[in-house]
Amino acid sequence: MIDRDAAWVARAAGGVLVAGDPDRPGPRRALIDSREVGPGDLFVGLPGSNADGGEFARAALEQGAWGVLVEQSRADQMTRARVGGAVVIGAENPLAALASLAREWRLQLDCPAVGVTGSTGKTSTKDILTALLRPHKRVHSNRENFNTEIGLPLSLLQAERGTDVLVLEMAMRGEGQIAELVSIAEPQVGVIVNVGPVHLELLGTIERVAAAKAELIRDLPNGGACVVPADEPLLEPHLRGELETITFGEGGDVSLESFSEGRALIDARGERIELELPFEEPHNLENTLAAVGACLALGVTPRGSVDVQFSSLRGEVLELGGGVTVVNDCYNANPMSMRAALDHLAATPASRRIAILGGMAELGPEADRWHRELGEHADRLGIDVLITVGELGLGFAQGYAGETHSVATPEEAGALLEEIAQPGDRVLVKGSRSVGLERVLA
Repeated sequence: MIDRDAAWVARAAGGVLVAGDPDRPGPRRALIDSREVGPGDLFVGLPGSNADGGEFARAALEQGAWGVLVEQSRADQMTRARVGGAVVIGAENPLAALASLAREWRLQLDCPAVGVTGSTGKTSTKDILTALLRPHKRVHSNRENFNTEIGLPLSLLQAERGTDVLVLEMAMRGEGQIAELVSIAEPQVGVIVNVGPVHLELLGTIERVAAAKAELIRDLPNGGACVVPADEPLLEPHLRGELETITFGEGGDVSLESFSEGRALIDARGERIELELPFEEPHNLENTLAAVGACLALGVTPRGSVDVQFSSLRGEVLELGGGVTVVNDCYNANPMSMRAALDHLAATPASRRIAILGGMAELGPEADRWHRELGEHADRLGIDVLITVGELGLGFAQGYAGETHSVATPEEAGALLEEIAQPGDRVLVKGSRSVGLERVLA
């Protein structure tokens, strides 16, 4: 709950309180979907390309909303009508007002924050870091994909006073977007999990991807800390002497000594840390090292059993009828994460290994090459069956010489899987979010 009054909320948003008691206690959270609004919520009506969220402000109030934050002209209209005791705040730009309100509430929380970004694995790293810190600190982290210029402020406004540390995933599609999120969250610790070929359609080169991610390093305060992969040349030009730099991975400050049967021995700057992990994927072991590095920056030494709840559609292991195991990793995909998922599929014991792959979006003019090369990689790994989904996914088949099926929709892939699956099969489902591969198992 935002434990400040309505007058403070309006000022923090840079808006005008046009209706409601200025002394009314603040809202419990902010939302942009009027269908989710309930008593105590602040509804923020954001103008969009297809619809103006402010049009749903009246419906939000009828559902018992604490108040609404809408464009000034709409707020003026609402105050001339009857809105009962609800709060109405007007602002010239509701999105900027939302960011301003979140920034001011973040200052009220007065606690350290960790910003987590990367080309792949940032959500899992955020989830692992939250789990490592929870036995030691009261942690608030953004849930699911609340990691954009809209989602991050909404997540911050759900943090309770008394929070000890904020763990905030930061996503980007182009230049300047990480900087925008840093200006809202003001982290003292920044984690860059990795740099790879993502968003090339907008950025063009991996070097520009690295520079966009490195806005997190650039904008950290002097005396802060950055956690980066060991020996990552793309990030070296962006490191700063005013920051503590913690490296992770082979040869880094935080490295994996051994892993066996869920037990990880980690060297953390000369100190041995033992963790019991509920996962074994190599990429998540690497993500764990990044998370341990962030813990060190916060003065926390994690140990023991790690109870992590991964965000949905990210490596979920499902047991289907008939002895078929599915790894549902279809939230998103890029060449790095796709390669890691295929590697893990190939290394896992199974009668047959089946890959259901949808296309990887935003790869620019080299998209065909990236898809073909991953098909070749699947072929070298000995993946038994490849099912491609959608037109973009056809590129995988160009590099794969084994049993191949190509379908147009996730539903067709699901029907085909039901037809060909055999006991003991292990199935990977992975593709970019736009493909909608969660419907394979619907």
